[in-house]
Amino acid sequence: MTDPQPASFTIRPAVAGDRAQLGRLGAQMVAVHHAFDARRFIAPTPETPDVYGGFLIRQIARPESVLRVAATGDAVLGYVYAGVEGNDYMALRGPAGVIYDLIVAPDHRRQGIGRALLEAAMAALAPHALPRLVLFTAERNAEAQALFASVGFHRTMVEMTRDLA
Repeated sequence: MTDPQPASFTIRPAVAGDRAQLGRLGAQMVAVHHAFDARRFIAPTPETPDVYGGFLIRQIARPESVLRVAATGDAVLGYVYAGVEGNDYMALRGPAGVIYDLIVAPDHRRQGIGRALLEAAMAALAPHALPRLVLFTAERNAEAQALFASVGFHRTMVEMTRDLA
């Protein structure tokens, strides 16, 4: 099986009209993580697309937030959500840019969209002159980890979970 032909897409700031599509992608991300480890990650519900989409659209107004979409026409193929954070003593980390979400619709993967979104987020965070960028990725998400490593991210923390119930 060959990779699909590269999509023609543009990277642009998200707008309120993207809410439903962002919500569907966010719900897909929740579902994938839940499938990775149902004890660790929350399960999607019928309300997840609307709740997640609303959350993301509210981030547009926050000056420390970055929300970019990859789109072709009116179709949102993926998005990246990132932000600027100060010192985080619980994480033993100084100021940083944080990549919170990066997702590309499954039928548009392996076409450079994820890399373009990641680069757009990094460019949007660059004027803040942050000393580092950080992100979290699911242990089982090897494809995402390979993308992040290819642009210079390296492993620094390992989350471990113990169920109490």
